[in-house]
Amino acid sequence: MTKSQKQYAIVTGNYWAFTLTDGALRMLVLLYFYQLGYSPLELAMLFLFYEFFGIVTNLFGGWLGARAGLNVTMNIGLSIQILALVMLTVPAEWLSVLYVMVAQALSGIAKDLNKMSAKSSVKSLASDGDGKLYRWVSALTGSKNALKGVGFFMGALLLELFGFVNAMWIMAGMLSVALMVSWLKLDGALGKSKNTPKFAQMFSHSSAINWLSLARFFLFGARDVWFVVALPVFAASALGWSHLQIGAFLAIWIIGYGFVQAFSPKLIGQTQNPTHRTAFGLALILGGVPLVMAYSLSLNPQGVIILGLGVFGILFALNSAVHSYLIVAYADSDGTSKQVGFYYMANAGGRLAGTVLSGYLYQTVGIEGCLMASSGMIVIAGLLALKINRG
Repeated sequence: MTKSQKQYAIVTGNYWAFTLTDGALRMLVLLYFYQLGYSPLELAMLFLFYEFFGIVTNLFGGWLGARAGLNVTMNIGLSIQILALVMLTVPAEWLSVLYVMVAQALSGIAKDLNKMSAKSSVKSLASDGDGKLYRWVSALTGSKNALKGVGFFMGALLLELFGFVNAMWIMAGMLSVALMVSWLKLDGALGKSKNTPKFAQMFSHSSAINWLSLARFFLFGARDVWFVVALPVFAASALGWSHLQIGAFLAIWIIGYGFVQAFSPKLIGQTQNPTHRTAFGLALILGGVPLVMAYSLSLNPQGVIILGLGVFGILFALNSAVHSYLIVAYADSDGTSKQVGFYYMANAGGRLAGTVLSGYLYQTVGIEGCLMASSGMIVIAGLLALKINRG
């Protein structure tokens, strides 16, 4: 195994460990506080700081990664997530909406530091000319999403078996082991810029990256506008599913989504690397799925949710994989994290908008309204992709 492969394995293992706890924590918070009687909009607000501080983190984190190295930002992310988990082990009466929002803010900072670090590091470890960069980015992103699905199920299972507080301690212990391995084994020079970057350089001056970032905003807003709050609450209230059933269903979906993403180079079947036109075409196909679901839901709600979410997952995974490749490919080789951080700032902004809209729209116009909003946002993302012009 080459040095690059060893470093890629460490980065991937670190990302996997973090992702398990991130998915589990989201499911634990969602199910536990729904069980306590929180409304859909209140549930969405619990994740408001999580998404908002993801925006801030990607901006500052990309700059810090370019200055200090990606091992620093990755290890800081793990440490902050451990702190966020421990914060939620307090007595139940302390768990006010504001307190949980603060803990979620720390978790959002940790998640985006970890993700930005992992994806930026691949640029330093793989070449683009032979297709290795596309394959490695797809494998990293796909495996992460598959494990996030496992994390969803793990969160529901831990809640059932051990309760909320013990689940937090178990996950904090898992991450402590990952932090120790990362601290000892990860290359200190990984991703560090040769030239000390100024903070003003964090705002991208590349039109391709600006348009791609805006497209990413709408793409991920389109997913979260019905997936984050509306879908689990609909499954619990309208379909009568248990916590474990919801966790298992979402876990299976995200695991499948991750596998599709990991193998997207083969599934898309292009002889050359994907372009902005690939992103446009895939978005137009995806945009029709939630629209059809919205108009079919009254016929067989459970069947439409299961089948529709499966189709949506496959197509969304292909869209996301192409976007993830394009940002790494378009970013500068020196100090990649600056531009990747800017891009994922837009990603976090889309998730924030989608999360708030998910709670608000579900409470006001139901899941059908969430699905129609999703379709419109996907079409906008596709049209924006056409504006990308590298160079």
